[in-house]
Amino acid sequence: MSQMERLKGRVLVTGATGFIGRDLVRWLAAEGWRVHAAARDPRAIAGGDGIEAVALGDLAHGVDWRPLVEGMSHVVHLAGIAHATTRIPDATYHAVNAEAVRTLAIAARDAGVGRVVMMSSIRAQCGPSVRGTLSEERAPTPVDAYGRSKLEGEQMLADVLAGSETDWCALRPVVVYGPGVKANMASLARLARTPWPLPIGGLHARRSVLGLANLRAGVQHAVTSPSVSRGAYLFADPKPVSVSDIVAAMRLGLNRAPGIFTLPLAPARLALKVAGRGAVWDRIAGDLVVSTAALEATGWRPVEIGREGLARWMREEEQARAPSLA
Repeated sequence: MSQMERLKGRVLVTGATGFIGRDLVRWLAAEGWRVHAAARDPRAIAGGDGIEAVALGDLAHGVDWRPLVEGMSHVVHLAGIAHATTRIPDATYHAVNAEAVRTLAIAARDAGVGRVVMMSSIRAQCGPSVRGTLSEERAPTPVDAYGRSKLEGEQMLADVLAGSETDWCALRPVVVYGPGVKANMASLARLARTPWPLPIGGLHARRSVLGLANLRAGVQHAVTSPSVSRGAYLFADPKPVSVSDIVAAMRLGLNRAPGIFTLPLAPARLALKVAGRGAVWDRIAGDLVVSTAALEATGWRPVEIGREGLARWMREEEQARAPSLA
């Protein structure tokens, strides 16, 4: 083992082919970690120096974690169901997001792993919107099977590792953005790329978001800092943004004017309510602002604010799309 390996250690990253996992595996390896990247299909894991692809079983049907955690100094657990939908049974959420964490914690404890970092979710703390600024001091009140399963996974991790030499912490990120993102942030990116003015100036609700650059710094901190021991932390960029802020920042990254104007919102709100899509309106027009004071008190520092990260993301993606001049 090289001096760098001894310094950084060996880390198992589950969910290595997901949006966050792909980025984190490459970054940890570049930082000097020996990364065991685990996914259902290890052939989909991009190789490289310091990266070993390993197969991960179906979390819904139980996994033998022992060969995966053997020899690891740390575990970063990303694998799981990462969205809320009524199409997935509650029992499946429980099996994947909670029971699999319990069995992972047992195997990590028995193998003498130094620390397990669980990527939980803001939905373990609250619903899609919340009044005021949210902090860890508020009791968690998840509103759906996804959020309840994430909170249950955190509690199982804490219970299994209580009193053991294996440390743990959980991170509760808000919506994450960056290259390869899907769902709502991808939709906003597509809107930002359109040439048209957009009538979203009236969407003043403030939302906390999290860029991949800050996520990497937070995971590195969670893996290495003794200050985060045995706690769960809200995780976001330092400044909340509105929908119009997001699009304006994206267009800034594209070297374009914001092109945003205001129209009355009542018709859109009524149409969504009538169509049974009231939850969509809550995500668009409801506040979800989190405080990162607890995580920052442990020594974590964000590397960029939300608007900077959004603009940089779009600028870098546009550069990558541009045809080579060589």
